[in-house]
Amino acid sequence: MASLRFCINCNNMLYPREDKDRRVLMFACRNCDFQEDADNSCIYRHEVMHIPSEQTMVITDLSSDPTLPRTKEVPCPRCGRADAVYFQSQSRHPDTRMTLYYVCSNRACQHRWQS
Repeated sequence: MASLRFCINCNNMLYPREDKDRRVLMFACRNCDFQEDADNSCIYRHEVMHIPSEQTMVITDLSSDPTLPRTKEVPCPRCGRADAVYFQSQSRHPDTRMTLYYVCSNRACQHRWQS
């Protein structure tokens, strides 16, 4: 099972590092010179990738966010209100085109759509 390791000198987290001369996995502190051999040579890495449409569902009340720009030129397809907040896709994938995501400002509607 994966667990976090901490430096015995300064209590900072230890990070995996390869000792290329001995060809072993070690854990090393980035703050001081402390290093220790790893018990197991397996490293676990867990990355959660979200697609842009999933990211709009994370924040429930986007319409009241004062940092997001607003438009009155794109009406809501559900309720027809001409006031919405919008933001751009955060995807860094080169094959992805720029997508604008809209959220209706009507608190009773809160419909989400994209351009």
